[in-house]
Amino acid sequence: MIRAFLHKTFSVTLAYLVLFSTLSFTVEKHYCGENLVDVAIFTKVDTCGMDKESVVATSLEKKHCCKDEIQIVKGQDKLKKSSFEDLQFEQQLFLSTFVYSYINLFEGLPELVIPHKDYSPPNLITDIQVLDQVFII
Repeated sequence: MIRAFLHKTFSVTLAYLVLFSTLSFTVEKHYCGENLVDVAIFTKVDTCGMDKESVVATSLEKKHCCKDEIQIVKGQDKLKKSSFEDLQFEQQLFLSTFVYSYINLFEGLPELVIPHKDYSPPNLITDIQVLDQVFII
């Protein structure tokens, strides 16, 4: 019971490890002055309304107070992808033989053959042990 639970837990943990090691995402942050206004992971970040386009039209000499910060978290993308042709001939032969044997292992018999299905035992007229006086003691 506990072994099956540990096996399933370990399998799920490894699956999540593979998933999150290959996952890539971008974290966007918007600052207005020194204050953090919004953080977005999978969507565009919301601004505070003081965009560069609106500030440029009103005053050219003031510096822009808002800034966007983008962090890119890259996952692993150098995974080894092998094909059947990359294997040596002996490995290809073993693998194809194993798959063929494994698939044929689960094919059932077309019909269950019972060789003595129509055989009826002979009728016993006398008890042979009593007739021959042979008893197991």
